[in-house]
Parts: sequence; C-alpha cells; structure tokens
Amino acid sequence: MSSTTTASKQSNSSIFVGLPAVPPNDPSLTSNTTQPRKVRKVVYADEQNEGMGARVRRSIGIPQLRNYSPFLMLDHFSVSRGAGFPDHPHRGQETITYLLEGAMDHEDFAGNRGTIWPGDLQFMTAGRGIMHAEIPRHDDTEKPVTGMQLWVDLPKNLKSCEPRYRDLRAKEIPTVEHDDGKVEVKIISGQSAGVNSVQELAYTPVWLLDVRIRPGGKLVQNMPSGWNVFAYTWDGTTKFSGGQSGSDGTKTAEKYHNVVFEQAGDAVVAEVDVDAESDARFILVAGMPLDQKVVQYGPFVLSSQEEVYQAMFDFQGHANGFERAEGWQSEIGKAMKH
Repeated sequence: MSSTTTASKQSNSSIFVGLPAVPPNDPSLTSNTTQPRKVRKVVYADEQNEGMGARVRRSIGIPQLRNYSPFLMLDHFSVSRGAGFPDHPHRGQETITYLLEGAMDHEDFAGNRGTIWPGDLQFMTAGRGIMHAEIPRHDDTEKPVTGMQLWVDLPKNLKSCEPRYRDLRAKEIPTVEHDDGKVEVKIISGQSAGVNSVQELAYTPVWLLDVRIRPGGKLVQNMPSGWNVFAYTWDGTTKFSGGQSGSDGTKTAEKYHNVVFEQAGDAVVAEVDVDAESDARFILVAGMPLDQKVVQYGPFVLSSQEEVYQAMFDFQGHANGFERAEGWQSEIGKAMKH
C-alpha cells in the first residue's frame, strides 16, 4: 500500500480545533536558567496479554500509575504473526501509535485504510465514536511487530467531535543533535533545540520526543511549564538527574520503566555513563493536564458514569456516532482469522 492513505487525506481536510503543542511565551521554554525536574516515581512495565494474542508492557493505566492527566494508557506492544487488535470501538480519547519495527495495517468503519511503517505514527481522535482494527503486517518475516501506543484524554468539550486521523511519516519528523552529537532527538511533537515539530497532530497538547543517548552523552530538555511529564525507557540504562549539580535525586532506569517527573521545574536532565555498554533509548512525553473527571470503561473514556452508560448503549444500538458499526467487519480482521 502506498504511503498516502485515505486516513491521512481525511485529516488534512478537517478543521483543527486543538490547542498548539508549543505554548507561546512559556517561561520554561524561554528562560535562560534551568531548574531540573525531580523524579517522582519509577514504574516497571510488566508484560501482559492484550487484544488477540498480542503482548504489551503497560506502564500507564495500571494501579501504580492511573489517570495521569491527560494520559490514560501507555502500551509497549509486541505482536507476532497471527496476533493483533481486531475490530473494536473507541469514544472520548485520542490514540497515538508509534511503530518501531515492522508494519501495521489499519482499517475503520468509515472506509479509511492505511499502513504505518518503522518510524511512522498515527494520531487518531476517536471523538464521538469510531470502530477500527489494527493488524500487523508480517509479509515474509516472522519477527514481531513492535511499537508504542499512548491513549490521551480529550477535553470534555471535544469528546463529541468527529473522528480524525493524521498519519505522520518518519521522513516528516525533524531530528536534532545535542552534546556534540552524543544525543539525538526525533521531534515527533513539541520542540527541542529551538526546532518545532509538524503542527496540528493531536487536539490535546502533547509533546513526544524519541531520544537516543550514546555513552558519555547528556541531554537537558526543557518541557512546558506545569505539564505532566514522563519518560519510558526501552533500551539501555539512563540516569535522570533532579538537582542542579546532577547529584541530587538522581534515579537510574533500565529498560521497560516509566519515569514520572514532578511538575515543578523547567527541564528533564538525562545522561548515560561514559563506560556504558550500549546507547540508551526512551520516549520523553509531556501533556497539558485536563481539569476534568475521568470515567473509563474499556475503550470508552468520558466524564461521568452516565456518559459511559450512554456510550455502551450507543455502540450496542448503533447510534450517535456508531451507526456504521452495524454489521461492519474489517477486511484485515477477516484475513487475520484465516
């Protein structure tokens, strides 16, 4: 399938109603002095089953870290041949899927279809309702398809918006270097070293940076003031410093950990020992907290119990955004069964 999909065409023609990802005049982004954010907690991502035969390491949406506004869930997934995420609904949230290895096909009940490849992302706004399938494409390889999926809450006034997609291709993502080339940052959403990402990706303002730090490298990354921030590590060992000298409150995180930072402070400071055996890899994520109640039942994320009940009734009754769900089955889901 070509890199231009029906889904991405649809998103380009829709009206963007979200807030800017880079807040104008934010003091943490414009200040000449930097106060590092301290680490609040470190959570290990245990592996569990999800979908049909898929394995995920979930670090948000578990008892240790739940409803960390605006974040609802973070899964680091690994999907082998014959497994996947067949037809399922969503309402009230956005999902951000970042593919690390392999290829992932997508199809929904509105006729949108597409494929994302290594380094690509798909931003999906479920809004008032969507039903779709996400099935890995294995072709001639037996290697599992791996990546991340982040669920982000929608502001209450946007939970009834029309569904929207934006496919972001790897070639569209700017990359900057820090510390004489020992640090590489892919700016998926947000800003680093004065370089901004592609705009209008998610309605809820979110920063998403893919970071690689080589042995001996150090990153000082400013983050928006008052936003919630975490780093999820998936390779190597990273030290996160919470003091001006780098010695106060330093926490070391190996792979498969979610490092949650305090809201106070301007920047995240991360480094890798010069004698480390490998590079460190992690995503650094920030989001604007939403001052609203979260009531979630599976894929339905609303602001009251009554709204969740209504979402269930609407899905079962094929109404109020789910009209096209009646009798619908994805072609990629059917192929998965054979």
